[in-house]
Amino acid sequence: MKKKKIIVATMTMMMVVIFAGCEQIQKESAVEQVKDLASDMAAVDEYVVDPSDNIQPHTLISDIAAGDLSEAEEAGLILMREEEKLAHDVYMTLYEKWGQNTFQNIAKSEQTHTDTVKVLLDKYGITDPVVSSEVGVFTAPEMQKLYDDLVAKGNVSLVEALTVGTIVEDLDISDLNKLLAETDNEDIQIAYQNLNKGSRNHLRAYVRQLERNGGEYTPQYISQAEYDEIIAGEQERGSVDAKGQGQNTGSRQGGGRGNGGGGQGMNRVQ
Repeated sequence: MKKKKIIVATMTMMMVVIFAGCEQIQKESAVEQVKDLASDMAAVDEYVVDPSDNIQPHTLISDIAAGDLSEAEEAGLILMREEEKLAHDVYMTLYEKWGQNTFQNIAKSEQTHTDTVKVLLDKYGITDPVVSSEVGVFTAPEMQKLYDDLVAKGNVSLVEALTVGTIVEDLDISDLNKLLAETDNEDIQIAYQNLNKGSRNHLRAYVRQLERNGGEYTPQYISQAEYDEIIAGEQERGSVDAKGQGQNTGSRQGGGRGNGGGGQGMNRVQ
């Protein structure tokens, strides 16, 4: 009898250990699932800028001789210097409001974009319109108004903020398309093509975030056909040349390179 009691007690202890072990495994599995979910949510919240979107202007254009500059080309560089600063400033302001990492990540890329245009301004001896690095301060009255209108719209809700990001990239692509058609200077073409490639990547990111948050977007500046082509394309990687072709592969980057017209219409914010 005593032996049976020992056996029963031993078996009971073994069962306790087994159940305890199973419970621990379940807890560990649950913790891992939570970690995986958090990681997935972070991936949805964040847009990882491709390194090539952070333009290194001296690497791209330092060895290219300056060409003759028309009044249209000069005006275009002045416009893009402030327009790229606009993108940076709007995104940083909306990041402070909503804490959405996409805004901060893309803003860092936009800083390299406006710096790239500054290199060209210096190269051609053009007075820089950016007289202050302060966020939200612009020389052109229309650019100041656009910034104020975009931030006001973006402060309404996260969906409106993501819509604002989409509007800015839509406008940027339209203006770059127009300016590319007006210049034959290789250094300016290379700069604009890389700015445009980055803007297409940013547009895809904002549209993806917008749709995940229940919003939708209809292009205001580029054509619906160009917009659809860009959104259907994958993230573009690597720098591009004066024709928008990958410098390492010789192949055109995916999705929506257009040099067609497209009005600038900077005051239009819907």
